[in-house]
This record gives sequence, structure tokens and C-alpha cells, in this order.
Amino acid sequence: MNILNRPEREAAMEYLRRKGTEAPASTLASKLRITFQQFEQDIERVPEGLRAKQPDQASWSIHEIVDHLVESDRPAVAELRALCAGVSPATGPIPARLKSPRPFDRPWSALVGELKNLHAQILDIVINAGDQTPTAAKAPVTMVIKVPGPSGPEVLEWIDAVDWKAYAQTLRIHTHEHRAQVDRTLATLAAAST
Repeated sequence: MNILNRPEREAAMEYLRRKGTEAPASTLASKLRITFQQFEQDIERVPEGLRAKQPDQASWSIHEIVDHLVESDRPAVAELRALCAGVSPATGPIPARLKSPRPFDRPWSALVGELKNLHAQILDIVINAGDQTPTAAKAPVTMVIKVPGPSGPEVLEWIDAVDWKAYAQTLRIHTHEHRAQVDRTLATLAAAST
């Protein structure tokens, strides 16, 4: 089945319409603030000795998860700002698995500080945009969701164009998903040490 005809894609885009495009900007800002604060509080509590540990060869460490968010949120700030100015970004979507070439070169404190700064910029853009900002401009985003499959979970990935409010909602969901990844990583590391 073509991914564009999948019911999961339709449900995801409907969610972004309801919780993004049609949502009041104040609600978007409030939910973004809560999600960002929760993520920041969670990573502040990660013991230093666990930050760079990978639960297995194929999984990211918590340091790499934070690096990924920094690397993807940095261009997202520019794209969100452009959308709110009524300009559709000319670049392609931000890659789904973007990381810096050497994630561990940046110290933890600098990485967390940059993430907090990016979160503050995103919130500021959404708050200042308000409901009066048109939603005509669109940006391509890479959508990634897990769905049940015959042999276990499958990953669906596609590109869709969204307005600034839906874009802001994708940033909230992205952070929320990586918060869950941090929790899973810590649980796996804890189980391995017992």
C-alpha cells in the first residue's frame, strides 16, 4: 500500500490539523513549554556516568539523543521563523536521524545549554506569532511513526508540508518522543547493571 494512502498517515495529519493548525497559539505555546520543561528536567537528572552509554550497538546514548535534538531544533528555529513571516523555506525537510559528526565533542553542559536556548527561541516565536499570523506558508517535514506490523513494530516515514502551527506541534511531538526514548534508555541501562 502506498504510504500516502495509509490510514496511519491520514490520522497523523488529522492530528496535526486539529492540535496544530486549528489550535489557539496560546495552547500551542503552553504545551510546548510543558514538554520542553519536562525534557530538560529529565535530562538534568541523568547521572553523569550514564549520559554517554549506549544500551546496545544500534541505539543512541542519551548524549546522542540530546545532540540530535540540538542539531534538528537549530534549523527548525529558522524554518519556524520563516513560516511565521509567511515564507515557505526553500530547503528540504530536516533529516529524521540528524546528528552532529562527532556528538561527544561537545561537553554535556554546553549541549544542554544550547538545547534550552533553542527551546526558548521556539517558544518565543510561537508566542509572538499569535493567532493573527497566517498559516498559508508551508514547510516540508519528515514524519516518522511506529505502527504495528505482522512481525512487530514497523516504522513509517514520509514527507508532508505543514503550516507554522502544525510545524510547532511536530516539534512538541518530536521532543515528547525523545523524552520517552531517554526513559527507555535509562531503564535498559539500569536493567543491564543489575
